[in-house]
Amino acid sequence: MTDKEPELVTLPDGRVLDVQRYGTPGGPAVIFHHGTPGALSSARLLASLARECGLELMAYSRAGYGRSTPRPGRRVSSVVEDIAALREHLGIGDYLSVGWSGGGPHALACAALDPACQGAISLAGVAPFDADIDWSAGMGPENIAEFDAARRGGADFEASLEEMAMAMREVRGPEVAASLGGLVDEPDIRALEDEDTAEILATSFRDAFAMSGRGMIDDDYAFVGEWGFSPSSIDRPVQVWFGDADRMVPSSHGLWLGEQIPDAVIRRFPAEGHVSLITRRHDELGEALRSFLST
Repeated sequence: MTDKEPELVTLPDGRVLDVQRYGTPGGPAVIFHHGTPGALSSARLLASLARECGLELMAYSRAGYGRSTPRPGRRVSSVVEDIAALREHLGIGDYLSVGWSGGGPHALACAALDPACQGAISLAGVAPFDADIDWSAGMGPENIAEFDAARRGGADFEASLEEMAMAMREVRGPEVAASLGGLVDEPDIRALEDEDTAEILATSFRDAFAMSGRGMIDDDYAFVGEWGFSPSSIDRPVQVWFGDADRMVPSSHGLWLGEQIPDAVIRRFPAEGHVSLITRRHDELGEALRSFLST
C-alpha cells in the first residue's frame, strides 16, 4: 500500500496548505500536527504505525512551512480554522488530533475548539508560556535563547531564525544530531543513530524551510503569546505523553498540561527524550490510538 502524493489545498482566504495522506485510505482519520520546525514529511515517522492500526493519517505543513502560505500573526488556535477547511476538502468528518512537540498545542487547540475532534494525543508538547512553571528550566541552551528572543520579537529575532533556516535547508541525516546541539541527550542521540529516523527528520527540516523561516518565526510568536484557548477548557479525551530526558520540551510542560486538562491521561516515560518518545514507543502509541477508536 503506497501513501498518496502531497497536494496543495486552497483555503477560503486564498492561502494554500501542503497536505499529504498516509496509512489506510478510508480508515478512521488521524490528523498529525508536526513539530517546530517541521513539515508534513515528519509524519513518515508514524506512517507504518498508521497502516498497522488501519488508520488514515493526514499530515499538513502549518502556515509558513514547506509550500504552505505564511499567516503572520496567527495564534495557536488559528489552526482550527485551517483544519476545518482541510477536512471539508478531503471529506473528513470526526477525527483524532495528534501533535508532536510544537504540534502538541495545535492538537490540543483542535480538541478544545473543533466539535469534530474526538480527542487528542500530545507527544512532548509545549505548555502555554503563562503556565505556572519555570517555562525554560531544563531546556537546552539553544531553546532558552530562542524563546527569550521570541518574547522580545522584532527584526533581530526574525533575522536570526531566517539565518538558521538557511543553514537547515542543507542538513542531511547523519548531521541531524549535531545540528540539534544541546537539545538532544543520550536517548535522542541513540534514536538518531537510526538512519531512517535521522533522514526523515532531515527531510522534514529541509522541507520546512524550503521557502523561508516564516513558519518557525510565527510558531515561536504563537507559543509565547496568547494561545486563544485554555487547556482546562478541553472536554474531550486527551493523553499527554512526555519523557524525562527531553531537552527540547522538559517534562514539567507535560506534567502541567496533564494536571490542567480535565481527566487527561498522563503517560510519563523516564528514559525517553524528545525524538525517542515518538520512535521507540510505537507499541504503546498503537495501543493509545486503538483505545480512542474503541470509545
